[in-house]
Amino acid sequence: MQISIQGAGIKITEALDTFVRDKFKKLDRKADLINSISVTLTVEKLEQIAKADIAVTGGNLHAEASAESMYTAIDALIDKVDRQIVKYKEKLKQE
Repeated sequence: MQISIQGAGIKITEALDTFVRDKFKKLDRKADLINSISVTLTVEKLEQIAKADIAVTGGNLHAEASAESMYTAIDALIDKVDRQIVKYKEKLKQE
């Protein structure tokens, strides 16, 4: 599973990079389905936004979360991505 992290209007520090990679390791158990993940961290005024584009076998998923803290936004993003992957896996089983 390949993870790329980029910042728009924010410098990606080593701490942020490590935090994102550690959080996405939670998805390793679903790695057979995931090809690559692209994470974009953005700051707009007082809002911290974390976006993820996930290339999965047979399609793409997108999730976005925002909060006052970047770490909180990343936590919320991971939860959304996890739920989307579970739904996608169930959808594949039904076909």
